[in-house]
Amino acid sequence: MQNCFWRRILVSITVFFLVGSIWVMHSQSALAYDNPELLPDKPTPVVDLAKTLTDIQEQQLVQDLNQFQAETGWKLRVLTQYDRTPGRAVIKFWGLDDKSILLVADSRGGNILSFSVGDAVYELLPRTFWIELQTRFGNLYFVREEGEDQAILQALQSVKGCLLKGGCIAVPGLPREQWILTLISSVLGGVICGFAGQPRSDKQAFAWQWALIFSPLWGILFIAFGIGPVVTRTQEWLPIVRNISGFLIGALVAYLSVVISRSSPSAES
Repeated sequence: MQNCFWRRILVSITVFFLVGSIWVMHSQSALAYDNPELLPDKPTPVVDLAKTLTDIQEQQLVQDLNQFQAETGWKLRVLTQYDRTPGRAVIKFWGLDDKSILLVADSRGGNILSFSVGDAVYELLPRTFWIELQTRFGNLYFVREEGEDQAILQALQSVKGCLLKGGCIAVPGLPREQWILTLISSVLGGVICGFAGQPRSDKQAFAWQWALIFSPLWGILFIAFGIGPVVTRTQEWLPIVRNISGFLIGALVAYLSVVISRSSPSAES
């Protein structure tokens, strides 16, 4: 009975790996599929096979990308696909080179956006920029709220703005969800700083030594995760003032919580 049981398990595992290997082989061949017949006869920077954009949006985007290339030399191209893809035929069709950026929108995956970037582009926009750009505009939540067309258009707008500025370390703009995370990090850093600075004796008003010892922790939370993401993504002062205020309030609450608790027993006596 035990031999039969283990034999069934081995057979099931073998079948699973065979099916998985066949699926991987088919998926790889699909990625390498080359079908130039799907591409239009006329040169255009936008090939909307999935019909993600309206006719007006596509016309405006074509004019915008052609004008941007004529003024700056950067070649931005857009391909939307669903069940059919031209594959590597787009490389020859558009003549993609080191100054080219190809945005591919495909709603079959978890994130609809992917980018193919030339080597010269990385000098201005690092790889972390493209990862953040993909996760901000291509995620399912953004697509559900704004639509696939806005995911494409807003991602391109960010790329164009950064190229005109001469490069960006991070994607411009600070979404509300991201700012809330920076505010929480700032408040948490203030709480740690406040607890570390609590006096250890009656003659001591603030324990600077302990605050400095814990400075790597609250400094990373406040500066690296609280202020850093804000100043690299926006020039507005209001989010910075709010994060600094959150840090000070957190530090003050944490500092006074023990000071008040220590003074209350003496007052009662």
